[in-house]
Amino acid sequence: MSNGSFFSAPGRRGGTLALVLAALAPLGLGGWLLWDNLGQGDDDGGTPASSLPTVSSTSSPLPAQPPQSPSTSPKSDGKPLTGKVVVLDPGHNPNNRDHTSEIARRVDIGTNEKECDTTGTATESGYAEASFTLDVSRRARALLEARGATVKFTQDDDRPYGPCVDERARIGNSAHADAVVSVHADGAPAGDRGFHVILPKSVRGGGADTSEIAAPSRRLGEQVRSEFMDATGSAPADYIGDGSGLNVRGDLGGLNLSTVPKVFIECGNMRDSKDAAELTDPKWRERAALGIAQGITDFLNR
Repeated sequence: MSNGSFFSAPGRRGGTLALVLAALAPLGLGGWLLWDNLGQGDDDGGTPASSLPTVSSTSSPLPAQPPQSPSTSPKSDGKPLTGKVVVLDPGHNPNNRDHTSEIARRVDIGTNEKECDTTGTATESGYAEASFTLDVSRRARALLEARGATVKFTQDDDRPYGPCVDERARIGNSAHADAVVSVHADGAPAGDRGFHVILPKSVRGGGADTSEIAAPSRRLGEQVRSEFMDATGSAPADYIGDGSGLNVRGDLGGLNLSTVPKVFIECGNMRDSKDAAELTDPKWRERAALGIAQGITDFLNR
């Protein structure tokens, strides 16, 4: 628009300009109020709020902004396992070897009786299964906790022996765990290689009743098998079952007495030199822990 058209009548110039400014003033003040309410003044390099004009008490205030309540979603922190409870059961105990009479006593596993615990196996070089299971479980705990899970152990080298297999089951039950994984390594003859996951058979007898957990435990086991294989590059055991990496058993107290989804994983054969070379490698154990943690994560986020 040209100056000639806007100010064409000299006699009305002052009155027209005053009218326009009067009309724009409330809009400009309201625009500043909205800018200030959004907190953009000082932080973004604008004029400090203290140097701006004071708003008259007769001005209509902007409506108060409702407070923003934090999300109550259990995963609002970006951690996929927030609110989940995982129990890790490091097989055996490094001190079992000093308490052979205590771990030899029989305990009820629901369908029959079995030894409280055993010493576990070891590699030819003397690396104990109990040391292996603790190391892998601790690595998996760190990964799971970073994802928001509450992780509990059945033992952390903090007791003289055990616990017995029946107590190991009770720890998971009492924690109302969303998933339990018992970490082991096998002691099969040399030449037998690979890992496998042990699933609970659907059994009822005495104090054992796995009818409710057999199906979810299978899903947990399948996820752990898949992720463990991907993370470690290990093949399913060539000496157990049909080579699927899954083995169903009804003679393990830790599974028979569980009331929550639970599996065992035999991460490899400590008596085979090739498997033992992997089991004794800290980098491989980190990958094993990753496979276990990811399998649990997949199961809990299904």
